Amino acid sequence: MEGSQALYQISLIAAFAAGIVALFAPCCISYLLPAYFANIFKEKKRVLMATLIYSLGIFVVMLPVVLGAKALSLLFFRLHDQTYTIGGIFMLVLAAFSLLGIKLPMPHFALRQKEQEHDPFSTFTLGIFSGITSACCAPVLIGVVTLSALTPTTLQALGVGLAYVFGMVTPLYLASAFIHKRNILEKPILRRKVGEIALGTRRYPIYITNIIATAIFTTTGLLTIILSQTGMLGMPGQESAVVKLISDTAMTVTGFTAAFPAVNAVFAGLGGYLLYRFLKETLGK
Repeated sequence: MEGSQALYQISLIAAFAAGIVALFAPCCISYLLPAYFANIFKEKKRVLMATLIYSLGIFVVMLPVVLGAKALSLLFFRLHDQTYTIGGIFMLVLAAFSLLGIKLPMPHFALRQKEQEHDPFSTFTLGIFSGITSACCAPVLIGVVTLSALTPTTLQALGVGLAYVFGMVTPLYLASAFIHKRNILEKPILRRKVGEIALGTRRYPIYITNIIATAIFTTTGLLTIILSQTGMLGMPGQESAVVKLISDTAMTVTGFTAAFPAVNAVFAGLGGYLLYRFLKETLGK
């Protein structure tokens, strides 16, 4: 890999494709995807906005790694098991809040549903945890560091990193767009109230979506804690295979795009346009 000059011109499309592959690395998808789906069921409304805030939390963590923060990379490796354990505990906390419909950071407004339809704080925090657990996944971390290191300038490394992380979160945007267009979370059965829980003088209505979010958060949180404590989230045998798949994907796509230098500009323009449309749809609701 190091002997070929072609490797120093990793294309944005290649980084994007590698990011999609990285999303499905075992340690990455086992936390990030369940956290995303549990969160949108917790939010119920403004799914697009929740997805955007969630992905921003991932960006905040991954971009310093992309730009060569070696100390941060080493820290993620050293705190691998602890990070997953803390992330699992955070999921269990969110499970309890989701059941009661409590929003952070102002849970005392939980009963005022119309004034508190969205919970950006917990969504962003969950995104940060998802980003950290993803970075703890060695294939993802090695993949993004390798691709960014193969670019000659910091600006190009930033572009490659953005494309890589954007590839990781694109499936989430597609899922949120589908859920939004189909109004899945607005279906009567999902909005049905199934009971109430009384805590002191307060009564918390329980909806089907609350139960679904709580079930996903609880299951994923418990599994994350158990697997991290037993060492089963560190899969060294699969790490090298995933790293190779990420690298091979990037190299293959780079080979196709090398003959057409303008294709990166077209890809960047198309990505910018789609992001603009997504933001317009998100902020316009």
